[in-house]
Amino acid sequence: MSAGIDEAKQAIRRRVWDLLVAEYVVERGVHGYIPAFVGAEAAADRLAGLAEWQAARVVKAVPDRAQQPVRERALRDGKLLYVAVPKLAAELPFFVVDPAGLAAAPAEAAAREHAARHARKVAVEDMRRVDVVVCGGRIGPSTVIVTTVHPLQVVDDVMPETEHDFSVDLIVTPDEVIECEPPRRPTGLYWNNLTAAKIAAIPVLAARAARRA
Repeated sequence: MSAGIDEAKQAIRRRVWDLLVAEYVVERGVHGYIPAFVGAEAAADRLAGLAEWQAARVVKAVPDRAQQPVRERALRDGKLLYVAVPKLAAELPFFVVDPAGLAAAPAEAAAREHAARHARKVAVEDMRRVDVVVCGGRIGPSTVIVTTVHPLQVVDDVMPETEHDFSVDLIVTPDEVIECEPPRRPTGLYWNNLTAAKIAAIPVLAARAARRA
C-alpha cells in the first residue's frame, strides 16, 4: 500500500473517531482502538432480522468489542462462529466457537477473551465455507460481507483503495440497513502489497511465502 493512500485513510478514520468521541457514542481511547459504540446491540438485532443472516449457518466475525453483540447473536441463533486470532499471529489463525458445545452462556462465549482461553484454533484450509463475514476467512462468491456501525461512521468520502481492498455488501446501523453496490472482492493474495515484516508477523503468510520461494 502506498504511503499516500494509507495517510488518506488514516485522516478519514481520525476525523470520524474525533466525531464519535465528541458525541459521546464511544468510549474515549487512543486512535486505532475499535471500541463498542452506543447502539451496537440494536445494530446486531437489525442484522439478525435480515434474510441473509437467517439463511447463514457459518459466520466469521472480527474480534472487536464493537461486534461482540453480533458474535453473541450468532451463537444464540445456533451459527458456527469463527473469530480471528489477534493480528492472525498464530499458525492456526482462527478460533472456532460451536454453539452446540458451549461451556458458557453466549454472552460470555462471544467475548474475545473467552475465545482466547477456551476456543479451539483452526487453519484456514480447515474452515467451513463462510456464509456471512462481519468485517476474510474462507469466503466464496455467495458470501455476504457486512458491518455494524454507528450512523456517524457512515460518511460520503470517497475512500482511496488498493487492489486488495474489499467492499461490504451491507452496512447495518441501529436505524437502517444500507445496501452497497457493486460488490468488490480480491481474487487472492497480492504479494506485492505485503511487506517482509507483515509476512513474518503472520505465520500462515510466512508459510505460504516459503512455499512460493
